[in-house]
Amino acid sequence: MQGKVALITGASEGLGFAIARSFAEAGAKLGIASRRSQEGEVAAEMLRRETGAEVVFVAADVSQARDVERMVGQIAGHYGRLDHVCNNAGVVFPFKPITEVLEEEWDATVDINMKGVWLCMKYQIPELLKNGGGSIVNMSSVVGLVGYPNHYAYSASKAGIVALTKVAAMSYAQRGIRVNAVCPGVVKTTMLGVLTDADPLLAAQLDGLHPMNRLGTPEEVGNTVVWLCSEKASFITGHALPVDGGWACR
Repeated sequence: MQGKVALITGASEGLGFAIARSFAEAGAKLGIASRRSQEGEVAAEMLRRETGAEVVFVAADVSQARDVERMVGQIAGHYGRLDHVCNNAGVVFPFKPITEVLEEEWDATVDINMKGVWLCMKYQIPELLKNGGGSIVNMSSVVGLVGYPNHYAYSASKAGIVALTKVAAMSYAQRGIRVNAVCPGVVKTTMLGVLTDADPLLAAQLDGLHPMNRLGTPEEVGNTVVWLCSEKASFITGHALPVDGGWACR
């Protein structure tokens, strides 16, 4: 990743921050984005301090076309290129029976999770083509591959990301752009760790969803994203890769 520029959305905390760190540790220059300006600036400074990477932060809402266009333009303009992308920004509301899902919850989930990935690729792909191609990894979920009770809007949006990924991969396969999706199981972020540490029963239930009987780590997902973007995965495109401890095999 030396000399390469990677753009990661939803990178102010959690999984997105871990993905950004993995790119930085591999030698990439970073563009990170988040809706929350203060948290994003803090994350950028932390990445600079801990990895020594060059980092540019841009505040952006991926469900808004003007924000996405500005985000991509600022980062590509600052570095003079764009090589790799991880479209990670997403939102989740409490899971409910279908009769209780609110229309505004459905709309917000689809707008940010699925429309956001479409908008990001819409503006990222022209920048990637300027350098002869590059790699895109879109963040889906294992519940975008398999059913799970009461995950209506979230699962639908994540399944849509898989479809968008496959179409983009086929459309740009001969133009130097590889497009893949990563489908994590439950990942132990700091926020989730607070919940599971306080509730051993919940921790056991979540572990039990995965045949490996444990949660994933943010680093495991981040390293997978970097690998998919690297030349070591040069013949892989259009794939939805579970990083889920075997959940999708059930």
